[in-house]
Amino acid sequence: MAAQGRNTAPKANWPFAGRLRWRHVILLMLVLMTLVSALASIASTHQTRVQYARFQKLESERDSLQTVWGRLLLEESTWSAPGRVEKIATQRLEMHVPDVNDVEVIRP
Repeated sequence: MAAQGRNTAPKANWPFAGRLRWRHVILLMLVLMTLVSALASIASTHQTRVQYARFQKLESERDSLQTVWGRLLLEESTWSAPGRVEKIATQRLEMHVPDVNDVEVIRP
């Protein structure tokens, strides 16, 4: 009779009591997994858009730097042109190409 005393308590009508408990747990887990999956999808989409916007900004900066680099190369080639260097040397420094008579050959 002692064994019957333990089982004599009335069962409460809990939603998770008895046989339906595992079904509810599994259903709750599936709902939570669906919510987590949906939130992960939203976060992934947001990160993709943020990264794409950053990528477009970096491409724009790259294009402007390429333009500046092209201008610098053009300016460098202009400044180092032999004709320009000779013209400036003649005008500003009064340099000139020596005559044949002004050249001395020095031997070691």
